[in-house]
Amino acid sequence: MTDFATRLTNAERAQTSANVRPKDAATLILVDHKGKAPRVLMGRRHPNLKFMPNMYVFPGGRLEAFDKAMPVYGIVDADSERRLMQGVQRPSLGRVRGLAAACIREMFEETGLMVGTKDLGAPQAPCDDWRPFETRGVFPNLEALTFVARAITPPRRPRRFDTRFFVADASAVCDEEPGKVGENSELVDLKWLTFDETKAQELPTVTRVVLDELAQRIEAGFHPRLPVPSYAMRHGQFVRTLLD
Repeated sequence: MTDFATRLTNAERAQTSANVRPKDAATLILVDHKGKAPRVLMGRRHPNLKFMPNMYVFPGGRLEAFDKAMPVYGIVDADSERRLMQGVQRPSLGRVRGLAAACIREMFEETGLMVGTKDLGAPQAPCDDWRPFETRGVFPNLEALTFVARAITPPRRPRRFDTRFFVADASAVCDEEPGKVGENSELVDLKWLTFDETKAQELPTVTRVVLDELAQRIEAGFHPRLPVPSYAMRHGQFVRTLLD
C-alpha cells in the first residue's frame, strides 16, 4: 500500500492561489462500537457547494473566537492536551479548549447531534451560535474527546486549514435537534459506515487517510499513549510526523 503521506502528495490539486495562513479548524468523528464492526458517522456535502461538493466528510469547521468562551464540562485528556500544543505558534490551553469546543459545535450545526451532558443545568452561551446548548441544557463534554490526527492544507490553495481531528464514542451524544440535514443544508444526508463501507464512497483524500489512521488506532487498542499523526507539506511533499 502506498504510504499515507505519498497518497496525499499524489492527490490532484492546483496550488495557484495567493498564499494565506491556514485557519485553525476542528473535526469530530463519532464512532459507534455497538455492532460487529465499528461504524463512523459521515455526511454527504450538498452538490451545489463550491468546496468538496457531493463528498462524504466528517462534520467540522473553523475555530471561532467565541468557542473559547463557551462553558464546557471537563477538559481533554492530558495526552491530547499535550499533543494539541505541539508544533504551533503561541500554544495555549485556551486554544486547546476552543478547538475541542469547536468540533462539538460544528457537529451540532451540521447534524443536530449534541455531544455533552445534561447533568449540570444550562450553560450560559456566549453567542447565538452556542444558544441551542443553553436552550436544551447541554454542556459540551470535552472529556468525551480524543485527539487522533492533524492535517494542514498545502500552501497556495484557495482555502487553507490547520485541522485537528477528534474522536468521540456515539454514546457521548446526549441530545439531538432534528432538521439540520437535508436538501437545503450543508449536509444532505448522514450515514453510519463501517471502515470497509467507506471505501465505496466519494471522499477527500485527507479523509481517507484519517480513516485509515483511525482504523489502525482502533485495531491497536485505541490506547492514549499511541502517538498522533500530523501531516503537512514541505518542499512540495507531504510529510507525516508523530506527536508523542
